Amino acid sequence: MSKPTASVTPSVGGSSIRFRLLAIALLPTLVILPVLLAITMARWEAKFDALLTSKVNGDLTIAHQYLSRILENTGEHLKALTDSAGFRDIVVRDGTSTLPAFLEENRKRLGLDFLMVIGSGGPFSASPPLGAAAPIRSDWPVVQAALSGRASTAIDIFTNEELAAISSNLASQARLELVPTPNALPTDRTIENRGMVVHSASPAFVPGRGTVALVGGILLNQNLVFIDTINDLVYREASLPAGSRGTATLFLDDVRISTNVRLFENKRALGTRVSKAVREAVLDQGRVWLDSAFVVNDWYVSAYEPISDSYGKRVGMLYVGFLEAPFARAKMETLIGIGLAFLAVTGASVPIFLRWARGIFKPLERMTATIGRVEEGDLGARTGLARADDEIGRVAHHLDTLLDQVQQRDRELRAWNDELNARVAARTHELEVANRQLEATTKQLIMSEKLAAIGEITAGVAHEINNPIAVMQGNLDVVRSVLAAESKGVATEFRLIDEQIHRISQIVTRLLQFAKPEEYAGYVERHAVADVVSDCLPLVQHLLNKGAIAVSRKDAATRRILMNRTELQQVLVNLIVNAIHAMPDGGTLTLKSRDEDRERRRGVAIEVTDTGVGMAPDVLHRIFDPFFTTKRQDGTGLGLSISQTLVTRQGGSLTAESHLGEGTTFTIWLPEAD
Repeated sequence: MSKPTASVTPSVGGSSIRFRLLAIALLPTLVILPVLLAITMARWEAKFDALLTSKVNGDLTIAHQYLSRILENTGEHLKALTDSAGFRDIVVRDGTSTLPAFLEENRKRLGLDFLMVIGSGGPFSASPPLGAAAPIRSDWPVVQAALSGRASTAIDIFTNEELAAISSNLASQARLELVPTPNALPTDRTIENRGMVVHSASPAFVPGRGTVALVGGILLNQNLVFIDTINDLVYREASLPAGSRGTATLFLDDVRISTNVRLFENKRALGTRVSKAVREAVLDQGRVWLDSAFVVNDWYVSAYEPISDSYGKRVGMLYVGFLEAPFARAKMETLIGIGLAFLAVTGASVPIFLRWARGIFKPLERMTATIGRVEEGDLGARTGLARADDEIGRVAHHLDTLLDQVQQRDRELRAWNDELNARVAARTHELEVANRQLEATTKQLIMSEKLAAIGEITAGVAHEINNPIAVMQGNLDVVRSVLAAESKGVATEFRLIDEQIHRISQIVTRLLQFAKPEEYAGYVERHAVADVVSDCLPLVQHLLNKGAIAVSRKDAATRRILMNRTELQQVLVNLIVNAIHAMPDGGTLTLKSRDEDRERRRGVAIEVTDTGVGMAPDVLHRIFDPFFTTKRQDGTGLGLSISQTLVTRQGGSLTAESHLGEGTTFTIWLPEAD
């Protein structure tokens, strides 16, 4: 019996019930839940970072409000001083003689670094006493606003010379050595000696001088009280987790001129510079920075905002921030804790899921394996599962029952099959014998009819052609005799005509020889094969030389054959010429002879082998058909057909083997001469 080709053996892919059940059991726990957990953790982390950003933004708001409050207080204090009775009494009663002492007293009281009265012609009274390094500028926008009757306060940047003109102490306080800082914009500067000043002016009337400006200021460079107050306001004790610390900084351009950021344990990072990324965002683009930033030697959650002077130019930055590492560590600990908790839950639940799934797919796999063994021919295979009350157990029991029935039917079918095969074999043998006889008879009949038809056609054609040839040849002789001496001028043309007439005659003779070989059979005699081959080579030597073809001979035959010598030469020459034509680019022609027995008959085999182009199977199948040729205009298609006829008539055979690109071998087998 033939076996079915379908297979239900368990697959190792998604179609296996094991993998389906495992996917159903584990997909929620190992895929969906981790994806949801990852999304939740990613959102939580984003919210956590957003919360840190929101906090540092609030811290920056507090620091900004404190700086604004200092500006407002400074302006309010100066306005209150110019409006005070004491200031008016001194100016009206005493003139300007006691004014310096009054300014010094109020400078100390108000916490100012300088306090002066500037008129339209410049300062005429100041505290502390003005230096002599350079004239005091009175063209500040703040001062000009006060001289025009309007109080004004702003941040201004004083050069070191301008500070020295007010006080040498201020010039010294403003001077800072720049400290090389990682990630900062490269610079050639080594010193920052400019001063960032809270600059305020209030208008006042002085008899004899008209409206003057009471100008005061606070130098923020190295003003540690100012920056520590901001830090204490923003980052009160216990406002940050353990390990973190809050910092505040005031920048002049990108240089820290007042900060509580530490380079070392007790050394403030004065003279260090902000990172290049922050500088570009805040100073160059005017944006507020709310993100992580590298501050001196560590990463901080940072907030920077630009500071503009009275001209509206961005001249510095205000910064607050806190150390990022404790928050990052807390965030990582939280993520790791959640991950470990998930792994613990998964580790506890997955074995339970697997145990439940195994109770389903194990019986199913057993049934699948049983079906596979049955398909392979083992009809005695059974699941062997104990009968259970669940659906799978009932299916397994039913499967075993069906397999028992199938096995019984198989035994019966095999018995019927053996009997049928015996009958078919006997009848097939009879048909094969009859078919072989029919094929042999048919081939003989077809060949006989074909040869008879070709013989009639050939005889008629030869008769019709020979008559015109004879007339042509006779008239040609008459023309040649009539022309006599004049025929020498066209001797070449006469010769060509003679050759072509002779060629036509040869073709007609071959046709007749093919159609009625028995009438053209020559005298039969015994020959040594090597002698006949030797006689053939001089006939084709000019073709061998022209084609640059080497000849290899192996004469091993010791027996003699019985065949007309001329006919055997004709067959060999035809095969050799065909081999030469098959090697247009040169090659090797091999001629072998050996003793060979076929079908209990002694004989001689002659091989003609070339290394030429070879033949395709469809061409090789037709080469012995009459008039079939591959030489187009140069061949008649009768050479191999006539050769096969000549050899077959002597009780021999002519066969060929060929492969494209490798060459062809023709084998002549002739029986031994008795």
